[in-house]
Amino acid sequence: MAFDETPILDVIEKVSKSVVNINTVRLLHDFYYQVHPIQGMGSGVIFDPKGYVLTNNHVIEGAEKIDVTLTSSEVLRGKRVGACVSDDVAVIKVDAKDLPAAELGNSDELKVGQTVFAIGNPFGLQGAPTVTKGVISAVKRSIRSERGLIENLVQTDASINPGNSGGPLLDVKGRVVAINTAIVPFAQGIGFAIPVNHAKRCANEIITHGKVMRPWLGVSGLTVTPEIASYYGLPVDRGALVTEVWAGSPAEEAGMEKGDIIIGFGEKAVNGVDELVKEVQKRKIGEKARMLLIRDGQRSMADVTLGTTP
Repeated sequence: MAFDETPILDVIEKVSKSVVNINTVRLLHDFYYQVHPIQGMGSGVIFDPKGYVLTNNHVIEGAEKIDVTLTSSEVLRGKRVGACVSDDVAVIKVDAKDLPAAELGNSDELKVGQTVFAIGNPFGLQGAPTVTKGVISAVKRSIRSERGLIENLVQTDASINPGNSGGPLLDVKGRVVAINTAIVPFAQGIGFAIPVNHAKRCANEIITHGKVMRPWLGVSGLTVTPEIASYYGLPVDRGALVTEVWAGSPAEEAGMEKGDIIIGFGEKAVNGVDELVKEVQKRKIGEKARMLLIRDGQRSMADVTLGTTP
């Protein structure tokens, strides 16, 4: 019995109407102070019928002009509302109403092996956006790109070409589960995408506050492993080793020092930097927390009031 693809094709056709092409113009100043316009392109997805579009931050970063092309070939001027640089997510607003908005899913429910579709509109051509098919290869990937470390990415074998950056990654029900990114230059045959729950949180903060509001501790660190503990002669083989305390940060005000090892935050044990970040992000700006530290081989406590990420 032949498999009936009609339901899936209908879903893709419906969501494709929410996928847009994004063209940008950046102004480059050369050695002789002459200005040269540099064009760029990418994709995006309408997530609110009032004209809000999700895309990658790197697609519109530094753009002087943003044009958004709908599948109807209508071109609208886009305005950058804000961005979450650490997650490579940005929000654009176009002056239009009753636009076809895609349904946003729940990326926490993603399973390795499930089928997904990557959609992009790199050239704004007639004939609908491009579609590639694949599976979820892995979740919670951390990748270092030329723009820095991007954490908690979804990995897929669905092809994500540079012009498709910012487009949606869909499940078989047509729900957006991630925002595709082609920011990783060495990813041949491997695609990466930002989980939609991260994108939703960024978008909500940007639309509500005009910027991303994240709790901030103000340290850089290294995850302590048995190997690292043995190499550096540390008194514990787990925790987050503080390698830098940012000036003026909540951590500095709490008296934290370089070389401290954080092994507890609030009521939770901290086995590494990832767990520390997760515990901080669970809390609200201005919330107080008690940290359990190892300093000079001795246990100590530090009370911190979380600030806002600069």
